[in-house]
Amino acid sequence: MNKPKEIYIYNEITKQKELFVPLNDGEIKMYVCGPTVYDYFHVGNARCFVLFDFIRRFLEYAGYKVDYVQNFTDIDDKMINRANRDGIMVKQLAEQFIAEYNRDASGLGINPATIHPKATEHIQDIIDIIEILTKKNHAYPSNKDINGNSDVFFSTKSFDEYGKLSKMNTDDLEAGDRVDANIVDTKRDPFDFALWKAKKEGEPSWVSPWGEGRPGWHIECSAMAKKYLGDTIDFHCGGKDLTFPHHENEIAQSECANGKLFSKYWLHNGFINVNGGKMSKSAGEMFTVRDISEKYGYMPIRFFLLSSTYRTPVSFSEEVIKSAQNALDRIFTFGENIDFLLKSDNLPETDEINTDEFLNYKEKLINALCDDFNTADAVSVLFDFIREANIKTLGANAKTSKKTLETLKSLYSEFCGLFGFIPEIKTSDSDISDDYINEQIEKRASAKKSKDFKTADEVRNNIKSMGIILEDTAAGTKWRRE
Repeated sequence: MNKPKEIYIYNEITKQKELFVPLNDGEIKMYVCGPTVYDYFHVGNARCFVLFDFIRRFLEYAGYKVDYVQNFTDIDDKMINRANRDGIMVKQLAEQFIAEYNRDASGLGINPATIHPKATEHIQDIIDIIEILTKKNHAYPSNKDINGNSDVFFSTKSFDEYGKLSKMNTDDLEAGDRVDANIVDTKRDPFDFALWKAKKEGEPSWVSPWGEGRPGWHIECSAMAKKYLGDTIDFHCGGKDLTFPHHENEIAQSECANGKLFSKYWLHNGFINVNGGKMSKSAGEMFTVRDISEKYGYMPIRFFLLSSTYRTPVSFSEEVIKSAQNALDRIFTFGENIDFLLKSDNLPETDEINTDEFLNYKEKLINALCDDFNTADAVSVLFDFIREANIKTLGANAKTSKKTLETLKSLYSEFCGLFGFIPEIKTSDSDISDDYINEQIEKRASAKKSKDFKTADEVRNNIKSMGIILEDTAAGTKWRRE
């Protein structure tokens, strides 16, 4: 049983660390804002997807049943503009980049959500909430246009607690920060936001009580969270940039419609910075996961994203990905060494190693993650475990029993499984067979035994020129392809 006694979480809405108490014992309802599917996602987006995937993994590891919902925004201004630019339908654009998201998410080791709802498949759910809000006088339609269609806006002043997440007051904001120039004259207040947008030329639309139109951005998450998780959820998660206005608006419309607390805990991951500023497409400083993975693989990205605590801002560069790649090599090499030793026929039946010392690392790792999901400390525990295991069991003079090696293998697999660190399969253009490599290793071993070191070196150098690296260990010679 991995379930810890206590988990403490920094709750963004209360601005303090709190003891986690689920709404229902043993079950967790978790909603994470997903991508707007109009392009490949960048490493800044990936931080949200990877970190909350990890938190979900840990909560499941701790024994909870997690209902995890992550949406796809498949209709909004960015999607319409991109589709019009490319000369395709918005639905076609969405299908293309949902597939690309799934490819990159899989590469990053992100588990599929319990459900990935799409905004366009929940239009009626969205309309139902807007109707409730208008009946309760929390929303109002604008004057009809020449085609008989209306926008519908949420009245922020109708919700006394508006701003409780971001701690912003509309009196302190400049109206220009949140005004759509196309609809400014139709609002009662400049800080009201669109729940429904009247149809415009060249845009997809749906029939509603207010004529033809489409949903605003914020309302889709309220509708889908309610449909799949209920009126009140345990966790609502997303990037720091979504705190205001997106999450603030979700709270307002959900709590006004349902008359209940929307989310008990709010978690936001910090920004990824490039050249001193937040990574963004609009700033022109964007590194897509696809581009990085093609050069370095996906796992170094995941390691980089989990090697710091989720709330702190981090800086991105190719140097940090290279460093992450080197760190992962150390992790995976340890696992390969354990596997290699377990294949030996000469392992002693017993040894003098106290495996309880290694089991203590599991407790340390869990304790780190119970403190607001501190992945930075947890990763450090993993390396401490590997370092001690290398010293005590994998040294040149070590004689480790099969039982001890199996214990290490089990812990190593458990830790890597929790982090989602999985060795990537490296494709090779080499037609050199495993049998040929093993024959060369035997030839080299025979030459060394006969003290024919010239031949032994020639074999090693020849096989290295073919992209095969040999590594001599106490248990024999290992090999890997470059």
